[in-house]
Amino acid sequence: MRKLTVSVVTALALSGATAQAGGMPEVIMQPEVIEQNTSSSSAGVIVPLLLLVLIAVAVGGGGGGSAPVPPT
Repeated sequence: MRKLTVSVVTALALSGATAQAGGMPEVIMQPEVIEQNTSSSSAGVIVPLLLLVLIAVAVGGGGGGSAPVPPT
């Protein structure tokens, strides 16, 4: 009987010390991620329009190196 009592008391003592050792865990809050809306409707149109203008200038007015021929 004495052996059983010693075993029970030892088990309770060890389990009680382990349960109280850590205390309350610290709560870690995750930072809130804020997403900005930065899209505009004209952003996808400007670059292709500039490319079209550059191509039109290159094709249309090359600025030839020869002088115009005077009328005779």
